Amino acid sequence: MKPLVAVVGKPNVGKSTFFNRICGKRVSIVQNTPGVTRDRLYADAEWCGREFTLVDTGGLELKNEDEMWRHIRAQAEAAVDSADVIVFLTDAKTGVSLDDDLVAAYLRKTDKPVLLAVNKVDNNERHLVYDFYSLGLGEPFGISAEQGKGLTELLDAIIENFPKEKNASAEYASDNEFADKTASDGETAGDASDGESTPDAVIRIAVVGKPNAGKSSLVNKILGYDRSIVSGIAGTTRDAVDTDFTANGRRYTIVDTAGMRKKRAVEEELESLSVMRSLASIRRADVVLVIVDAKEGLTEQDVKIAGYAHEQGKPSVIVMNKWDVVEKDAYTADKIKAALAEDLKFMDYMQTCFISALTGRRANAVLPLVDKVYENSKRRIKTGLLNDVLGDAVRVNEPPAHKGRRLKIYFMSEVAVAPPSFAVFVNDPELMHFSYERYLENSIRKSFDFSGTPIKIFIRAKKGNTQLF
Repeated sequence: MKPLVAVVGKPNVGKSTFFNRICGKRVSIVQNTPGVTRDRLYADAEWCGREFTLVDTGGLELKNEDEMWRHIRAQAEAAVDSADVIVFLTDAKTGVSLDDDLVAAYLRKTDKPVLLAVNKVDNNERHLVYDFYSLGLGEPFGISAEQGKGLTELLDAIIENFPKEKNASAEYASDNEFADKTASDGETAGDASDGESTPDAVIRIAVVGKPNAGKSSLVNKILGYDRSIVSGIAGTTRDAVDTDFTANGRRYTIVDTAGMRKKRAVEEELESLSVMRSLASIRRADVVLVIVDAKEGLTEQDVKIAGYAHEQGKPSVIVMNKWDVVEKDAYTADKIKAALAEDLKFMDYMQTCFISALTGRRANAVLPLVDKVYENSKRRIKTGLLNDVLGDAVRVNEPPAHKGRRLKIYFMSEVAVAPPSFAVFVNDPELMHFSYERYLENSIRKSFDFSGTPIKIFIRAKKGNTQLF
């Protein structure tokens, strides 16, 4: 494992700005408001050839007993417990505060390397740093995370404090990974088709839905521990929280996202940023889990979220959560499935499951569905077999004619996966009616298992008069 570096401090000292600067990308949301970061965020970083993992945490308010601040504190403490090196970030503008004293006292008890960084020294005001010697954590590093000043010395100190055995094992693992990758590339070059799934591929899962639908509860249940903060307060999750894990021999990255409300209900800039991160998570995902509150039923906003996943060509699973609190009889599930099919006609390929993330009931059915729709989205069909299906479809239902001209279909080929995409070559693309295109899609789905994933059909003109069907 790579060495772990936790960034801690009181609220609004610039931890997320520092985190993004070191990682080289905007992973954590930055805003001049205390308590923006809540869950701990991980990202890989590198300095002088040494790789490590950086952890951003929420602000530590050790005396605040508000419910949300207690959750944030628990997340930060979990990061500190697992860290190899701790960067204690303070604010030069506000000076040493009582909260800094409390955090420093807490960190001294950890018996881990603690590096004191004084942030917001933007104009080389070195005199602002001297007061921080009083915290008793050694020489403070004056930095400006926003401007990138003073980071060299701090990063040098961070890698110097890595555990020697972890450094050695990390370098050994890195060498072995390179050797294994080189051997693997040599063995498989030219054998694998572009876009086809491999057993060691990492499946990226985006968990999306409205606020309070149970996204974080499901993520925690799948992981088997409290990774994300779970609260009855709407809008608890703000960042897109990535977590890597392995289950049943497969590797996954699950992304817990902020709840998405209707656009007109989003008033604060912070919530707008959170929603943008959620939409970006859908675009980067291999599979999307759309979490729906079964007690409320499918709402207009749920349909819009599912529709966005469909537009992005992502295989999706509709997860009806909180099934334990729904009053039901033997026909309830069938009635809800029928209602889903009616409201989500545009994605009739969807897969559905009914779970309770709180109790864990049927939560173990989610990952097998993820595997299924992922494999279906990567499925390739041989051109010969595909054209046998096309030929049967054309014989059963002849292509339409328009203004005396009849559509002629030559052949079809799968041109891409994720989502599966098919090119149909015809004499004139303008003669293809959308209903016949839909008929061809249904013919493909009847012959091959593409459940859970959208498919795309492109109509292309072919020169020449050779007609296959």
